[in-house]
Amino acid sequence: MVIGEDPVASLGRWLGSPGEPEPLVVETSGSTGRPKRVVLSRRAVLASVAATERRLGGSGPWVLRLPAAYVAGIQVVCRSLLAGHAPVQEWPTGEGWFTSLVPTQLHRMLAEPDDLDALRRAHTVLLGGGPVDPALRARAGAAGVRVVATYGAAETAGGCVYDGVPLDGVGLALETDGRIRVGGPTLFEGYDGDPALSAEVLVDGWFRTADAGRLDDHGRLQVLGRLDDVVLSGGVNVPAPAVAARLRAMPGVEQVEVLGVPDEEWGQRLVAFVVGAPGLDEVRDWVSQSQPRSWAPRQLVRLDDVPLLANGKPDRLRLRALATSERAQRA
Repeated sequence: MVIGEDPVASLGRWLGSPGEPEPLVVETSGSTGRPKRVVLSRRAVLASVAATERRLGGSGPWVLRLPAAYVAGIQVVCRSLLAGHAPVQEWPTGEGWFTSLVPTQLHRMLAEPDDLDALRRAHTVLLGGGPVDPALRARAGAAGVRVVATYGAAETAGGCVYDGVPLDGVGLALETDGRIRVGGPTLFEGYDGDPALSAEVLVDGWFRTADAGRLDDHGRLQVLGRLDDVVLSGGVNVPAPAVAARLRAMPGVEQVEVLGVPDEEWGQRLVAFVVGAPGLDEVRDWVSQSQPRSWAPRQLVRLDDVPLLANGKPDRLRLRALATSERAQRA
């Protein structure tokens, strides 16, 4: 089933269908290339909803601030409907409700008094769709907002690891290169129209993600970024997420994305896309203070805002195009 023009009504009928209805087809965002059509059974969605309720310690109305065509928005709708509430788009006046946001949304809302006042009344704010800056998490906590960081994908019916711990019934494993594997009842059936890719990523009951991770000293998952986020520049492997994390701690910097783009001299050059005041020399020096000098970005693109896709994730294709713009500074 493809979600219709009225997602709440479409998903309500789908959830209430007798027997096992036809699966839901969810298109991925295509933030790194061609979108995929993910086939999700109702069993997988229901398993995810139930596991989320157990982990959060309750259920109730949800506020929909994400597009309902993508899996995070779909789950907001389903969680709310199955709790007996139609999802709403405006902040409720009471307490004890839930919402799901991406980091950019939370960053902006913390600076708006009305939004911040509302978020303080929420039972839980799920935060996913990209790396969660520890400083952003700390700001939210200090402001009285309960945030739970999630990791997952359309292929896992949305977030399946909360604050580094898999939901009940979800399997988690790491391959020798750090690739994250996920198993359990929330997995998708395959990609619509692409059996070859389905067979490549669904192996022995596991979904082989495109992400790398590690387990910390407490056994919690730390997502290091996509496997292809390691940029080979001048013969050096540079982990772009680690450089981005360093730059997010730089005074004056508001938002950061770091990507590799093709380069005749270096093979790939590391580009920092920054909302904030610093220049390229300052950016390179800041990175080099705690990381190898070879990890320092070779290009800086200053932005007024990070371009986003409809689901709130950074638009990587647009960012790479901006690397050739007149705003770009090269080392």
